[in-house]
Amino acid sequence: MQSSNGHPRGGEGGPESPDENHERIAPDHAGAPTVLPYDDPWYDELASGWGESDAGRLPAGSVPQARQEREDGARAMADVYLEVQRSAAFQEVRSRYRRFVVPAVAAFFAWYVAYVVTATTAPGFMAQPVAGAVNVAMLAGLGQFLTTFLLTWAYARHARLRRDRAALELRWDTQELTRGLGGGRS
Repeated sequence: MQSSNGHPRGGEGGPESPDENHERIAPDHAGAPTVLPYDDPWYDELASGWGESDAGRLPAGSVPQARQEREDGARAMADVYLEVQRSAAFQEVRSRYRRFVVPAVAAFFAWYVAYVVTATTAPGFMAQPVAGAVNVAMLAGLGQFLTTFLLTWAYARHARLRRDRAALELRWDTQELTRGLGGGRS
């Protein structure tokens, strides 16, 4: 079988053999089977890098100069960030963050689980009226919203008073360190 550009395809019996996948047998109007060619426009194209000449190519294992410089710069920047991450100032900012977030999340999660467990195990208690049509369940549900807003406010306040200044100083220090490496552009 000939390809769409007139070059012969591979030998018989291989994956490109006509009896496997490049010809289809269809009945004609008289009922006799006829062979229909299956032309795949991509079949004759080489995959990238296959069968191409080696002229103008770099030897195996070598890296183009610009790419090598980028990789060296990226390694240097990664070293700067690792140095900042290991610094005492960064560790202090992270520990301040953890000292607030871990207890706050634990307390809020406990409050939420207590609300859900009480609602499912003690429906009589949750249905007790407090004032008019307002019952304990409604107050506890509204308390969930209130606690969310209070926790958000407390987190923002804690970040502003205890972490933002130190984090900003770390950011400036990091930008100064990376500026000479070609990074830190804004």
